[in-house]
Amino acid sequence: MEQSVRLNVDAKSGLKDRVQKFGKSLSGMVMPNIGAFITWGFITALFIPTGWMPNESFSKLVGPMITYLLPLLIGYTGGKAVGGNRGGVLGAIATMGVIVGASIPMFIGAMIMGPLGGYVINKFDKAIEGKVKSGFEMLVNNFSAGIIGAVLALLGYSTIGPVVISFSNLLKAGVETIVNAGLLPLASIFVEPAKILFLNNAINHGVLGPIGIEQAKTVGKSIFFLLEANPGPGLGVLLAYSIFSKGMAKESAPGAMIIHFLGGIHEIYFPYVLMNPILILAVIGGGASGVLTFSIFNAGLVATASPGSIIALLALTPKGSTLGVLAGVAVATFVSFIIASIFIKSSNNSSNENDLNKAREAMQDLKGTTKGTTNGVMKTVVNKIVFSCDAGMGSSAMGASNLRNKIKKAGLNIQVVNSSVDDIPQDADIVISHTRLTARAISNAPKAEHISIENFLSDPKFDQLLNRLKTGKNKLENKVKDDVAVDSSVEVNKDNHILMVSNIKTNLKSVDKFEAIRMAGELLVKSGYVDEEYIEAMVEREGLVSTYIGGGVAIPHGVSKAKENIKKSGIVILQFPEGIQFGNEKAYLVIGIAGVGNEHLEILANIATVLEDEKIIKELSRTSESKKIYQTFVKKVV
Repeated sequence: MEQSVRLNVDAKSGLKDRVQKFGKSLSGMVMPNIGAFITWGFITALFIPTGWMPNESFSKLVGPMITYLLPLLIGYTGGKAVGGNRGGVLGAIATMGVIVGASIPMFIGAMIMGPLGGYVINKFDKAIEGKVKSGFEMLVNNFSAGIIGAVLALLGYSTIGPVVISFSNLLKAGVETIVNAGLLPLASIFVEPAKILFLNNAINHGVLGPIGIEQAKTVGKSIFFLLEANPGPGLGVLLAYSIFSKGMAKESAPGAMIIHFLGGIHEIYFPYVLMNPILILAVIGGGASGVLTFSIFNAGLVATASPGSIIALLALTPKGSTLGVLAGVAVATFVSFIIASIFIKSSNNSSNENDLNKAREAMQDLKGTTKGTTNGVMKTVVNKIVFSCDAGMGSSAMGASNLRNKIKKAGLNIQVVNSSVDDIPQDADIVISHTRLTARAISNAPKAEHISIENFLSDPKFDQLLNRLKTGKNKLENKVKDDVAVDSSVEVNKDNHILMVSNIKTNLKSVDKFEAIRMAGELLVKSGYVDEEYIEAMVEREGLVSTYIGGGVAIPHGVSKAKENIKKSGIVILQFPEGIQFGNEKAYLVIGIAGVGNEHLEILANIATVLEDEKIIKELSRTSESKKIYQTFVKKVV
């Protein structure tokens, strides 16, 4: 079993690695623009002559969106991924050339011209780096983009466009041959295993999507949108595990079914197949039977369903195809369930927690999020963990301090830092961010592994991560000296310039959380730490993501752009013995923060340490002595 779980990770060929990289590049150009695809799908499903609500005026949006908007978005995204913002602009210009020179939607052309535009301008910028005279930078930048963009647009119009059209016609003819011969269900032999190898997005958005869009433009729907997105095969496997398996796999399968079927996160069932690789036959059988059913009912969708949730499928189902779509999903689920049940029952193997974890690790390796493997077992070589919040000076700093202490106690040689979500270091191995900021974090650090949390201080994912890192044996050979040690015996008789006793207010009457935040902001202004504009920036930050961090403590601070309103680092503390309501939680200490550089991090580190002791927090929430709170949070650091 262990040998089968490892899947010979070390023996994977360089060719497969290149295929995976290529697949991720394709999906990387489409995934950020899925919202636009869904918009086009809704408008198509509703307003075309065969739609749910035919409307001649509104249906005029369909053609321009598929012809111009969607390819241009893909071209811009591909160019930006390669050459930054200038690359994005050049990618869009180059894509326009293939759009104008073609009579079909140029998705494949956009996937070529977008990265090409980014690559060319990136090479040009590097070639002239340091060679442009001072004062001529803007002139050179603008004219170089204009000239190179014109050349690429002409190249796309005259050369790349015709080649793509020829390729598309050849592909279309091949697809029509397969469909006419009734062989489309056999596509599952390739689609389903490729999904397990984490090429699902590449297949859906890079291959099947463009074919489906061309077909949908002609007949109003396409079966190709259903080939990868069908949740039936994965649902059948998870259902079989929930009934016939044992141990951790049986217990976790029901929850995975909900996430997979309703949430559309197909990746969640991959470890269950990797744990027992013979189950690849179950998903192939389910996929093929589903495609056959879709074909019989002449079912299809109007646009790419992403994520592959049953909700997304039904939302993009045109009038007359609902029964066929549901039938295809049901048949795929049933067939996959029957096949998977036979293999799971006959294996006589209790799928324990260790098996499932190994399978998940194997999946992570296939996905590309692990940094290395030895004999198929994860080898952790994490060097930097980044806590990221909106401004990079409050909740992330405290979360980083908390985890940093735990990592040092565990003897791990890993750097833990904090940053704003827009300035995540590119050498970050793991990025931890609030659930509402994770999407931005991923876009700013696409190569890192991302962990999404709700609580920066006591989220259970911290302990899971720590156990994972320790299991990976990423430890120091020599004992790590603590860079920061708190001497609790030192009496503090002199105000710290960042936190002063006079800026700690106790026994305040409870108010609305935004009023409490304004009170903290006004105290920061009064003490000369910030300009008055910073107060509204604190309120704005709270409206984006709650600054409640757990333990009865909130740390309001301004959004990242408000750093220009900070004169110097400062902290104020407001105590509300009866609490302030922050969502479903109550904060008894509201700690207002204005941070420049790293001056305030020492105090935040102490606060994070104190928050681990509930008894101390309760005392600080009730005491009327400002000095006691001050002495707890400001200790001499040696």
